[in-house]
Amino acid sequence: MDGELDYTMNPPLDTSSASSSQAIWPVHIEVRVSPNATARFDTIRSAVHNYITSSFSHIYLPSTLQGWEDVPLLASSVARIIASESPCAPPSIPIEQISLQIHVYQPSESDAFEELAGGNGRSDGEEVMAATVCELPSIGWEGLWESLIYPDDIKSKLLDYIYATVVFSDADVDFNIVSWNRMVLLHGPPGTGKTSLCRALAQKLSIRLSDRYPSARLLEINSHSLFSRWFSESGKLVQRLFGTVMDMVEDEETFVVVLIDEVESLTAARAGAMAGTEPSDALRVVNALLTQLDKLKHRKNVLVMSTSNLAKAIDSAFVDRADIVQYVDLPPREAIYEILRTCLSELITKGIVADVSYPSTAIRAYRKIRFGSCCGSVIRANF
Repeated sequence: MDGELDYTMNPPLDTSSASSSQAIWPVHIEVRVSPNATARFDTIRSAVHNYITSSFSHIYLPSTLQGWEDVPLLASSVARIIASESPCAPPSIPIEQISLQIHVYQPSESDAFEELAGGNGRSDGEEVMAATVCELPSIGWEGLWESLIYPDDIKSKLLDYIYATVVFSDADVDFNIVSWNRMVLLHGPPGTGKTSLCRALAQKLSIRLSDRYPSARLLEINSHSLFSRWFSESGKLVQRLFGTVMDMVEDEETFVVVLIDEVESLTAARAGAMAGTEPSDALRVVNALLTQLDKLKHRKNVLVMSTSNLAKAIDSAFVDRADIVQYVDLPPREAIYEILRTCLSELITKGIVADVSYPSTAIRAYRKIRFGSCCGSVIRANF
């Protein structure tokens, strides 16, 4: 279940104007628009393109671009410009070898979640918080993608796959020939950031797809909430919840990401029900969930993501519906160093820690770090 992804989106493009030894690299540029901006997004996109091509000889990845404040249109409309990433590209690319992919977006200023409650219609008025909904991109999740450190380029591979499903949908690929369900399953030990990765992917997709989907929403389902204490009510709760999801995806200009957290609580209950150790209602709710997921896969503007801490407890019927089953392991020492380095850099930036120099190579620095065991995880480094 720890299969690797080998699909890469946007490989280097050969062009007749480039020499045989050169490749054209697609570089994603993310432009965050300020709240009081009045310029059209396409006008901003064109201005950013002209600024980058005329002002830079190389683009460094990843980096925050500077100097655009001298352009009046950009100064009045833009809050930040980031050169995000390019698949398989070197960290520094000559501008003549770059195909700019510019994504202009305006994040939602509100980080509040809308709660979706499901009652059972009984006299005691039991209310179940079935899910929460967040508008994307959200200002509260800015920087989440960059803060997550994983080996083997997991983030980019997952992003490439998800983007590929959009390409397949646009091309009207026949489901009977090439079958996919628009489902991703992340599993691994607790604390490896699986849920955060799902949120970061949803945020990133809302930015990358902003030109075709003006709005995006993330609906988070807590698996435990799908089980009502009243017999036979859980299946109805699932149907009502996914009825709300279907209402969302009816708007073809809205991209909807459905996140099912700790999905093993559903599949374990189904296994128990089949073994006779759980009430049959547990079997009904999981069957209802699988039926609703089968309906969603035919909609172009929806993606289902799920997480699990217990891979062995996941029912095979659910796993079979996942196009990607990605294992998220504990970080290796190089990733641990990078996490600590970014934390230290943030503390220095905010003036909490005095500015110090630290090695640029992870292994060299790792040997010099001593971990404290006191409360708060005090870390001292001999730099």
